[in-house]
Amino acid sequence: MSLSSAASVARSGLNAVAAETSALSRNISGTGDTAIYSRKIANVVSTLHGSQVASVTRASSRAVFENVLSATSAFATQDAISAGLDALNRTIGDVASSDADATSSASSPAALLSQFTNALQLYQASPGNSTLAGGAVSAAKALAGGLNSAAATISYVREQADSDMAASIQTINSLLVQFKTANTAIVYGTAIGADTTDAQDQRDNILTQLAQEVGIATTVGANSDMSIYTDSGVTLFQGGIARAVTFAATNVYTAAAVGNAVYVDGVAVTGGAAPMPIATGALAGFAALRDDLSVTYQAQLDALAEALINVFTESDQVGSGPSLPGLFTTAGATSLPANINGLAAQVMVNASVDPNQGGDANLLRDGGISDPGNLDYLFNASGDASYGERLSQLLDNLSATRTFGTAGGIATNVSLSDYASGSASWLEAARARVSSQGAYQDALLSTATTALSNATGVNLDDEMSKMLDLEQSYSASAKLIATIDGMFQALLTAI
Repeated sequence: MSLSSAASVARSGLNAVAAETSALSRNISGTGDTAIYSRKIANVVSTLHGSQVASVTRASSRAVFENVLSATSAFATQDAISAGLDALNRTIGDVASSDADATSSASSPAALLSQFTNALQLYQASPGNSTLAGGAVSAAKALAGGLNSAAATISYVREQADSDMAASIQTINSLLVQFKTANTAIVYGTAIGADTTDAQDQRDNILTQLAQEVGIATTVGANSDMSIYTDSGVTLFQGGIARAVTFAATNVYTAAAVGNAVYVDGVAVTGGAAPMPIATGALAGFAALRDDLSVTYQAQLDALAEALINVFTESDQVGSGPSLPGLFTTAGATSLPANINGLAAQVMVNASVDPNQGGDANLLRDGGISDPGNLDYLFNASGDASYGERLSQLLDNLSATRTFGTAGGIATNVSLSDYASGSASWLEAARARVSSQGAYQDALLSTATTALSNATGVNLDDEMSKMLDLEQSYSASAKLIATIDGMFQALLTAI
């Protein structure tokens, strides 16, 4: 081998060491990056003229990364639902009822119903006591107010979920724009043989953020071009083009309001009519909270309100007149409610029995609440102060088994108190289920993230060991060049 050839080989060795050192420096710097950073690898090959870095690639594990994306979406679903259920749980508070003569801060419909029943029982035992009559009416007002407040909370939760959906859509569209930029850089860099490892890391970080909003699946083409689909199979990004994700927000929710669907390229992915509904991601969680869980809980409260109105219905005691709302009614009602949707937000105590509104609390004992001037609806026509039959009848109605609709998703043939307790239990069970699933998905995400870090992340000990090897290689190449230089000097001197 000639001295010039040997010098060329030595120089190539120095160049290769310099390229490997550059990749190593990037790896050490990347350990402080909070986003996904994959280990960079300088691929050295031997040629007739020495060694050279043919390419820079990155450590990757597609299968493990897909697991991270899946776990990220699943955890985001439960996290989104959990926040809404915590808000709904404020309608329950302390669900345990207190003794009749004790003060309680319980705010659940079940507890308020129990307190009202206790107050009514005390009044039934002493029907001539006007103070106890007023106490029963006050307890009834607290019960109606509790249902009103719970219905308002449900509306708030649905409005917040709808707002969160709108924010999620904005995030998704923004991430798809960013993804397009990174994906284009990778496709172009692959075509010209450039180093695209940083762009690939950027693309993976975008995918991780996107997976928090919606469950996704990806495919990669021969030219490194990536396509993204929702977990239900709807295309989000393909052929370098981001699909439009659209949603029309609803600012105010009533019980009858139906939230708008989310569309991806014109295909509905949320709502009951969606042909390809998404299953995971924060967006799916918000939609489930807005359209399913809150609606079911609303149906339970509406059923309770309807039952209260029916339990205290007053009938014509003389002829065949229509049944009319008694203690519990709605504003301006002249008949029993035909539609219970939203009834929990409207139920109230009839003004004619409320002393604070100029009413007579003893009408609860005597009847005629629905129309004080109409004697046909009086139960205690003689005005006997010891008359307790009507109160006994009302208590029997409260404890009787009733038929409830199936929309509430709980038992349909139970007493009013059992239905109220079942509603509270349903909400608590939903929270426990979501909490358990959230903890499970969090553990899966942690495991998957650790596995990805082990497979593709940077180990500082390995990098420092590699640095020592590179230093030795650099020293050897430098020594060889110095030796060749000395030989050239000797040759020139001899000449």
